[in-house]
Amino acid sequence: MKRATVLLVATGGTIAMTPRADGAGVAPTLDAADLAAAVPSLGTAAEVIPVAMARKPSASLTLADLTAVAALAHDRLGSDADGAVIVQGTDTIEETAFVLSLLLPDSKPVVVTGAMRSPAMAGADGPANLLAAVTVAAAPAAHGLGPLVVLNDEIHAALLVQKGHTALTSAFGSPGFGPVGFVAEGRARIVLRPVARPPLAGLLDRTAADVLAILAAQATPPAVALLRIGLGDDGRLLAAAPDLGFAGVVIEGAGAGHVPEPLADMVSQVAARIPVILASRVSAGPVFGATYGYPGSEIDLLQRGVIGAGMLSGLKARLLLQLLLGVGADAGQIRAAFAAYDD
Repeated sequence: MKRATVLLVATGGTIAMTPRADGAGVAPTLDAADLAAAVPSLGTAAEVIPVAMARKPSASLTLADLTAVAALAHDRLGSDADGAVIVQGTDTIEETAFVLSLLLPDSKPVVVTGAMRSPAMAGADGPANLLAAVTVAAAPAAHGLGPLVVLNDEIHAALLVQKGHTALTSAFGSPGFGPVGFVAEGRARIVLRPVARPPLAGLLDRTAADVLAILAAQATPPAVALLRIGLGDDGRLLAAAPDLGFAGVVIEGAGAGHVPEPLADMVSQVAARIPVILASRVSAGPVFGATYGYPGSEIDLLQRGVIGAGMLSGLKARLLLQLLLGVGADAGQIRAAFAAYDD
């Protein structure tokens, strides 16, 4: 049987880092060919095509970078590639995977991976993660799942995955749900298939190529503030957001989506000027819509014009709103897009 062809796109991250000459930590130096060469058994999983896109720590990646990665994957998956693996730092893997889920069709597998330990560390996990990621990207069972995150031999859906530890190789999980599968004996084993959500193109009745072209033409994406609300928060950052040039705001409320009562009127004022999305600061579970009815509760805030984020974390809600604003979505389209995640 013909081996699958898998595109290997490297953008940097811990997996590509080596010690600096001055001894001050590690920095990204390795490219896609270097990473592939370090795992000779990759060739048994797929025919790998290395592509070097960047050498950045993942906190420095931008939406422009991810748009370029998505455009490359879209072109190659539409022609000669059976799957794609995106290699990057773990700091923002959950965000990258979600952006790719919005920008790419969900037919052929796209897998994001990285490492918690650099190549110079004992027990470096990069080679094993890379092999597992290529194995999943080459697997027919991974078709139709949308972008996935593969680390520690676990397979996670882009919608649910989160980084939950700063150091452990088991840092990634899908709180409240768990992985959709795992890799064992050189085979991807998919045990759950999440409900499919439409990509951005489907939400806006455009083609993926059109969406990617619009985003690629932007100098900078619209700015969206992400504000976590804590006990006793006075809301001054929220109130200032429109005048600071933000085109939208995502609030991470307490519990199922709540803010202190004194902030409720402030939310109304901001929502009258720019879109305000309500997410939860809790790691698992949806924002509510019809349970609590006091001032500052989710019912109260939704009545004031706020849009619920559904199952999305604040990080992912921010990216969805940025992309929607970037392609010129109107208020109705923004509401419809977030409603797709409220089930």
